Amino acid sequence: MLISSHLPRWLQVLLTEKFFNACIIHEEAKKNEKNVYCLDCCISICPHCLSPHSSHRLLQIRRYVYHDVIRLDDATKLMDCASVQSYIINSAKVIFINQRPQTRQFRGSGNFCNTCDRCLQHPYLFCSLSCKIDNLLRTEYGLSKFLYDCNYLPLPDVGLNDGLVTPEWVLEPSGSTKTSSGSDGYGEEAWCRALSCTATTEIVRKKRSSLTCPSVSGSLMNRRKKPPHRAPLY
Repeated sequence: MLISSHLPRWLQVLLTEKFFNACIIHEEAKKNEKNVYCLDCCISICPHCLSPHSSHRLLQIRRYVYHDVIRLDDATKLMDCASVQSYIINSAKVIFINQRPQTRQFRGSGNFCNTCDRCLQHPYLFCSLSCKIDNLLRTEYGLSKFLYDCNYLPLPDVGLNDGLVTPEWVLEPSGSTKTSSGSDGYGEEAWCRALSCTATTEIVRKKRSSLTCPSVSGSLMNRRKKPPHRAPLY
């Protein structure tokens, strides 16, 4: 998890906050998950807490398989999201806030995150906002050109249902021609494995063909060397 003194307070809290916990103030209310982030107060709130924050900059937090995402349209008002891979949830492009743990390490041919080596689609360089920020903090330019001035960020006109846990089958990489993807990035890894396996298959085919050709030519030569058939003498 990325924590740095070089980050503004609102961004540091966004990267470290635990969203979707039940609101203590409205613990008896339905749909009381804290899925809204107030940039001015640097706290997460539930939909029932919106009234005191109506004039503040508010960011809707959504979730995919227990990982927090935000809409790309909202994120681009706050920061430069170029090269961060986006996904589609319910017809809206989203990006992950933090990098996701990987169950298995796979490094073959393909495109990978510059920070955590997660498999990505071309031409993306980062799998999440935190991975890009981590990369920028390690460069000489830092965050000077990354953050934008945003004085107005209202919530979209949605109901309380929006932002809750999204079924995994509706999320797919942006620009993908598939109708669905594997759960939690497995589709990306499978795609990279497919590329690697395809290249390996081609190499094996070439090796087999090179081994088969001499044996075939040798069998033809053996056939030519056989003595001609002679009729028996009586």
